[in-house]
Amino acid sequence: MDLDFLLGDTNRGLRFQLEYQKAEEHLRKWGVATTVIVFGSARVRPGDSNGWYEAAREFARICSEEGGAKLEGNGPRQNVIATGGGPGIMEAANRGAHDAGAPSIGFNITLPMEQEPNAYSTPDLTFRFHYFAMRKMHFAIRASALVVFPGGFGTMDELFEILTLRQTGKMDDELPVVLYDSKFWKGLINFPKFLEAGMVNTADLDLFTFADSPRAAWEQLVKRGLKTPGVKA
Repeated sequence: MDLDFLLGDTNRGLRFQLEYQKAEEHLRKWGVATTVIVFGSARVRPGDSNGWYEAAREFARICSEEGGAKLEGNGPRQNVIATGGGPGIMEAANRGAHDAGAPSIGFNITLPMEQEPNAYSTPDLTFRFHYFAMRKMHFAIRASALVVFPGGFGTMDELFEILTLRQTGKMDDELPVVLYDSKFWKGLINFPKFLEAGMVNTADLDLFTFADSPRAAWEQLVKRGLKTPGVKA
């Protein structure tokens, strides 16, 4: 009952532990073994001129129907859609899983301009974190794939965090990464310049690929190693 004590500096480690533990217990209860992370802008709305919202929704539907998120028998859930839990692309992806009748995860976070959870992530799998670090850890520890739709600074942070974990061997070296809308990404970032300047190796540019339709994004994930119920390891 002593909130001043619980929220004090000396208990920061305890708060980290509790943020890890609560989400972990719920994910295990739901049998979530692996996730497909979907990142993208919170500012995209249904009917946007680029079609990004509907593409994210359709991709998540395909992933949820074909990836193993629907629990059948006693097996674990595979490739469950996981987002930041907010509006925009996040809402679209959670909505696509909802369309398929599959659960999905919303790793929300408390922000100065408060970010409210969207209406489509599974309530029991919707979390609000205080610490970005713990939120990022939960994104990473079950991830089997990453699809990144156009976004702003937050999306860039999340994308390069995962690419760095891949590059440094801190994450599964078969984790496929797909950037949705090649025109957007190639116009935004001159990826070959990293190589030309000697900042990355040739293999580092193979850590990700591009797709321009929801079905193509799913097929690229499978082609690059994503395990599904119909694909043998």
